[in-house]
Amino acid sequence: MTAESPNQKRMSLIVTKGTLDWAYPPFILATTAAAMDVKVSMFFTFYGLQLLKKNLDHLQISTLGNPAMEMPMMGMHMVMPNLMPVIPGVDAMCTTMMKNLIKKKGIASIPELRDLAIEAEVRMIACQMTLDLFEYSTCDLIDGIDIAGAATYIEVAAQSDINLYI
Repeated sequence: MTAESPNQKRMSLIVTKGTLDWAYPPFILATTAAAMDVKVSMFFTFYGLQLLKKNLDHLQISTLGNPAMEMPMMGMHMVMPNLMPVIPGVDAMCTTMMKNLIKKKGIASIPELRDLAIEAEVRMIACQMTLDLFEYSTCDLIDGIDIAGAATYIEVAAQSDINLYI
């Protein structure tokens, strides 16, 4: 990344979701913006804090409340009926299908995107209140992140050209 200039664009993201499908938008937008020389900060709060854990094997798709979910199958798109999420194992099955589709299409995994964000010097901030609330330890999280509260996010957001809530 080039040296910071006073005219450099800034972007802040609040990351609140911790499922596999909701992990893609913030990391794709953050890494793309960083590649375009935008200074990026990501504030991970509530379930979004899951994305800062060292191990991301636990990430799953949640079909509950997601009526727009369609999966390409057998040359068409299969729509997930609203009743499906109550059946045990459906989320695990959908997660496996999604991970296979991601791999088949050559899309970067969440750990790869997160590593790209780190390499691009995206600032990642874990919400202190969320850490306390869910009794997480900083030992559970990746190295190189900041631990801060909402006031820090507000300071960052107030200086940003782009603010996104994901």
